[in-house]
Amino acid sequence: MKSERGVSNSRTRHLYYASLNKQARAWMDRAKCQGLDPHLFFPERGQTTNEAKAVCAACEVRFECLEYALNHDIEFGLWGGVTERKRRTLRATRTKAAQA
Repeated sequence: MKSERGVSNSRTRHLYYASLNKQARAWMDRAKCQGLDPHLFFPERGQTTNEAKAVCAACEVRFECLEYALNHDIEFGLWGGVTERKRRTLRATRTKAAQA
């Protein structure tokens, strides 16, 4: 579905979207990133994420987006305004807390 650092073709994205449950599609349909260039949210190494973070900051579903990424172990891209590195840290913190 994804290339090394981004989203592949639109047909693959469409099939993935169609496979999501109704609840996941509901918040995704309200996301500010709908219709924007996906490469904005899947930058190459060293590229800025400031523009994508600004979109996410103004988005009403950014928390649902972040939870989705965390719950589905999504490794790449900016989700809910949070980078890959920060999500790894959040996952580790949650795992540690759950084990305590």
